[in-house]
Amino acid sequence: MSALSTEKTDSAVGISPEELAQRVAILRRFKILLTQQRDRFRSYLEMLDKQQEIIESGSTDALLAHVELEEKIVADIFSIQKVIDPLEEMYHAVVSGGSSIQPVNGDDEVPSLKAALEDLKNEAVVRSSRNKELLSRRMVELRQEIKTLRNNPYAQAVRSSGYSSSQTATLVDIQG
Repeated sequence: MSALSTEKTDSAVGISPEELAQRVAILRRFKILLTQQRDRFRSYLEMLDKQQEIIESGSTDALLAHVELEEKIVADIFSIQKVIDPLEEMYHAVVSGGSSIQPVNGDDEVPSLKAALEDLKNEAVVRSSRNKELLSRRMVELRQEIKTLRNNPYAQAVRSSGYSSSQTATLVDIQG
């Protein structure tokens, strides 16, 4: 499947076969990277959904694991974006470079991939904000529970009783 086709011959267009091959390679690589980025965002959204369930259940170990996974996915998304940005500039230079190279019939993958990617980014922001709000509420609940436990009069009575002395014996006289 060719990414580009020409209406005229290469000599009539004025570009060499090498330049045409380079342009095709740029477009293919750009599409691949956009697809990879879209897939990374989808996995990030799935992870955010699982994270929401974990926040609601209150499992701290699982939450820690998901936060670490989230950091890795976000780092991966940013690293791919660093490659996409220059390729996007090259893509725009190829598309708007005044050449008569036309996309293959119905080959509107790049704009649709970019639109899907933008939708996924927006959805990730919404879900991440929702999870932050859930986590904040959960932290408030835990603080309240801790405060309640500290103010428990029964716990204070045990701490101040003779049986719970903070001093411990270091020497015991066994000779009598």
